Amino acid sequence: MARLLVVHHAPTRSLQALLDAVLDGARDPVIEGVEVVDRAALGTTAEDLLAADGYLLLTTANFGYMSGALKHMFDSTFLHIGGALSDDGSAAEGEGGSTAGRPFGLLVHGRYDTEGAVRSVLSIVSALRWRRSAEVLEVRGEVTDQDREAAYELGGTLAALLS
Repeated sequence: MARLLVVHHAPTRSLQALLDAVLDGARDPVIEGVEVVDRAALGTTAEDLLAADGYLLLTTANFGYMSGALKHMFDSTFLHIGGALSDDGSAAEGEGGSTAGRPFGLLVHGRYDTEGAVRSVLSIVSALRWRRSAEVLEVRGEVTDQDREAAYELGGTLAALLS
């Protein structure tokens, strides 16, 4: 059975509502053959990442960057899951490591700006050679029903890709 790992830092009601919608979408009864694993970013291990077939990342946008919790997850697992950097700090050339090519999706919530947080996550996943499999969902301000629907679709899309 394929495994979708949903890694999140959801300290606010807004992001919790989006996380709930993502999980509901990923667990839609129409999608079969996919185990959805829900992990807080600070509790996510290299073993969790290695055991997954795809990833859905949710983070707040904090001061123009991803959450510290998601950054900690990447910092503590990067080399263990096949990340490689060149001498100048950019993604190393080559085919990538053991998680290269796996699909991922990204949801970022911020009050006013999400651009820096999106850029920072995409920079790291590019060094891991993960494959973006859905448009990045950027939600600003109050979460609307439309935002929840888009989060549901994002969860369903990633799970369906693995089914």
